[in-house]
Amino acid sequence: MERPRIAVVTFPGSNDDGDARLALEALGAAALPVWHMETRLPDATGGVVLPGGFSYGDYLRCGAIARTAPVMDAVREFAEDGGPVVGICNGFQILCEAGLLPGVLRPNRQLQFVCADVVVTVESTRTPFTERCVEGERLTIPVKHGEGCWVADDALLAQVVDRGQVVLRYVDDVNGSVDAIAGVCNWAGNVMGLMPHPEHAVDPLLGSADGALIFASLVEGARTRALAALST
Repeated sequence: MERPRIAVVTFPGSNDDGDARLALEALGAAALPVWHMETRLPDATGGVVLPGGFSYGDYLRCGAIARTAPVMDAVREFAEDGGPVVGICNGFQILCEAGLLPGVLRPNRQLQFVCADVVVTVESTRTPFTERCVEGERLTIPVKHGEGCWVADDALLAQVVDRGQVVLRYVDDVNGSVDAIAGVCNWAGNVMGLMPHPEHAVDPLLGSADGALIFASLVEGARTRALAALST
């Protein structure tokens, strides 16, 4: 069938939107650029990516201004309808600020920017982003962030763990995240945020192709959603 259409949102300050589109195209998707001022997603959108960067200069808090962008109403509506939405790094921060994901992202424990390849363990394969993974599998994916420490109080952490919303954990916690959590999803499993950058790990020439498992899962999920829409 036609390549599934995945919207990649660009905010002022995004800097990984282009890489996300290139990675999605390489894995069989039609990656559609969407500006933050848009009030609708493109027709037949099957998935959404909120990319990394420094939206609105990270003023106030990372993602605090981006959550109010006009496009976020469309993203929220898409997510509430069951559409797959993934936020990477700054995109993760935006989804937490928007209330689409639990917890918050705070400055790294060491108060320093971290840029390194990290190893994460796949904790859940029930999301449309990890269907090509195996539970317990270890993936090598780079991180690059200054405020990637995921934080939740004891009650929220227990809820997230009990509901199976932890998707990825660091093998070696690089930023002080509670319970070494690198990625979480919503209760329904169709919205995920992660600090590692899968778009930078889709080709062995980059050191690892493990990120392709996450993006290829998203592409497949978008294709499934498009086929379901055609059958209704």
